[in-house]
Amino acid sequence: MPTPPTVECDYIHPTLTVSDLAAAVDFYTNKLGFELAFLWSDPPGSPATFGGVTLGHVQMFLRQGTPTGGARVFFNVGDADELYAFHCGNGVEIVEPIADRSYEIRDYAIRDLNGHYLTFGHNLLNAGPPLEIERVDVPVRLEKRLASLLQDLAGHKRMSVNSCLEEILLHTNEDAGPHTKNTLRYIQELKKKHGIDYDCHASYRFVER
Repeated sequence: MPTPPTVECDYIHPTLTVSDLAAAVDFYTNKLGFELAFLWSDPPGSPATFGGVTLGHVQMFLRQGTPTGGARVFFNVGDADELYAFHCGNGVEIVEPIADRSYEIRDYAIRDLNGHYLTFGHNLLNAGPPLEIERVDVPVRLEKRLASLLQDLAGHKRMSVNSCLEEILLHTNEDAGPHTKNTLRYIQELKKKHGIDYDCHASYRFVER
């Protein structure tokens, strides 16, 4: 057999067949929180028969036709609980309530207008056996506004300040960011709230009063 080539594939676009494209687009954008990416019609000016909706950086296609069965699509999101509350408030049909799963994801499932099943979930960061540690006191002095941001951030993430600092440090040691895109947007709000107008290299220039 021939050797398969090395394939680069950065993303995929799930395609769902829907009986009424206009109704499906309305449902996905107004009920589920997707954004409309495009509508396509052939010939131009005729009713659209194909379209795209996005959730975050994921784009999904909707194609006019006859649905032949409930397709299943999984979305890994930053905060499944927040989206779950939004969907429940919009009267979306929930077929599986949100819960922590044995496969280390917290998720839930809904059914759309055409019988397709969509699952939304986020990774459980506390999965796995307890890790016994010993904590030590480390003298730490932080810039006042930065300390206020850290306290708010820890509260937002339902963590202690100690655990929040440990998370940030552990991710830094692995050259990875500890925050989801939603959390990063929240941090920008906290920076405005606490008047943080310096960049990430400012500590080299800090001089105490």
